[in-house]
Amino acid sequence: MDINSIMASQLRSLQSTVQMSVMSKALTMNTSAATEMLNALPDQPSVASHPHKGTVIDSKA
Repeated sequence: MDINSIMASQLRSLQSTVQMSVMSKALTMNTSAATEMLNALPDQPSVASHPHKGTVIDSKA
């Protein structure tokens, strides 16, 4: 093997490693941002209220 092919192979390996590192960091950032957004949401009631139960309906019309 000549020096050029060895260096080209090492460069491809380095580029692959850098790409994986960048993708991993981006995924981590997106995950933490989504977690922050979910934590910032106001607490939701565990049971949805019924749309008519407990309301007064005027039937004298």
